[in-house]
Amino acid sequence: MSSIHLVDASIYIFRAYYSVAPEFFDHEEQPVHAVYGFLNTLLNLIDSAKPSHMAVCFDESLASSFRNELFPAYKANREPAPPDLLKQFDYCKRLAGALGLTVLRDDRFEADDLIGSALARMRLQGFRAVIVTGDKDLSQLLGEHDLIDDPSRKERTDAQGVKRKFGVRPQQFADYLALTGDAVDNIPGIRGIGPKTAATLLGHFGSLEDLLGRVDEVPFLRIRGAKQLGDTLKANQAEARLYRQLSLISEAAVVPTEPDAYRIQSGRRDELEALLEQLRFGPLTRKKVLSRCGD
Repeated sequence: MSSIHLVDASIYIFRAYYSVAPEFFDHEEQPVHAVYGFLNTLLNLIDSAKPSHMAVCFDESLASSFRNELFPAYKANREPAPPDLLKQFDYCKRLAGALGLTVLRDDRFEADDLIGSALARMRLQGFRAVIVTGDKDLSQLLGEHDLIDDPSRKERTDAQGVKRKFGVRPQQFADYLALTGDAVDNIPGIRGIGPKTAATLLGHFGSLEDLLGRVDEVPFLRIRGAKQLGDTLKANQAEARLYRQLSLISEAAVVPTEPDAYRIQSGRRDELEALLEQLRFGPLTRKKVLSRCGD
């Protein structure tokens, strides 16, 4: 079975920004240490996994997603990206493209949605996915043959691993987040429902919609505080459905539909040389980057 690697770029750029020593500066003396860290993550991934198809997916904005229209408080708890990081994101996008990789970005859909949409299209073409991320939310996309790979932490997870860790199947993960909430994305969840209770409820009812449709059964379950839990769920059905909408990864983003659009190409030497000149990276990094060029 052919594989496509779908890279959640933003998480690795942020990690590099906070973990790589700020000792790299471009031709304008602006910091580019996050670019350096992300570039090395990308090159190491290509060297180790030797993928044939890849998309590098970026978040364009933390405030313009369709989820903000549904719930203005979505991700409102996050601090804006530091000003010196914004330019580094642009460098990362340009580098990924010049390396011959497909870059996906969208004003209304987040990187998770771009990954989900690309995976949905490529499954129709017989592909499995290796989702390169450290974000648990992408667990919901895992099918029988897919993997989540977090190379910087050397962690790999499959569908069975999601079940072992969270107590729910990947297909139930958005329902699970709707109940428990997600502090990272500022999704409140249903008061009084933690991970263990959410997993128990979904194990019994199968899905959030079936749980809400049979909410009168909840007080009779052998769960501590079952009656109060049933009352809370009955009073917050609209909220639970909204939180599921926010947690569910969309497959509606406009992305390429044919495998050739994701096939890794040779690097574009002129663009890479110009970028490397601006970034002022050392000779070893330059050599490694330019080795991606076919000529």
